[in-house]
Amino acid sequence: MGIFDYFTQNLWQLWAIVAFILLILELTSGDFFILCFAIAAGATSLLSLTGLPFMWQLLVFAALSVLCLFFVRPVMLKYFHRNDPGRKSNADALIGQEGRVSETIDADGHGRVAIDGDDWKAVSADSGEITKGTKVRVVGRDSIIITVEKC
Repeated sequence: MGIFDYFTQNLWQLWAIVAFILLILELTSGDFFILCFAIAAGATSLLSLTGLPFMWQLLVFAALSVLCLFFVRPVMLKYFHRNDPGRKSNADALIGQEGRVSETIDADGHGRVAIDGDDWKAVSADSGEITKGTKVRVVGRDSIIITVEKC
């Protein structure tokens, strides 16, 4: 019996290994993004014990991943990053960095900013419009939306 045959007969073990690897990646990354996939893989591992067909397992994994990303991750970011200077999310690490406006920030204060090649949703701390190409500095964040001001 080959390893492929073994895992097709014992899919719960494959899902458990995926969940374990993702959990280790989560512990080293410092953000809760990967944890959502680890939770989904762990739950799918338990569901596969019931004999659920593989295609249904993939659908369950995808659905649980999306639900976690939309409902679990924001709550964890809000409560577990509060007053914890030792653990920073990706958006926290941007505070103090400079970048350029990639999509004009309109008068309502919403647009996009490019920092180190990554594009972020941004809100202006300054009043009024900030045009595309203007140099800005990140001064704060709310979840994955950063707050910027002109340099």
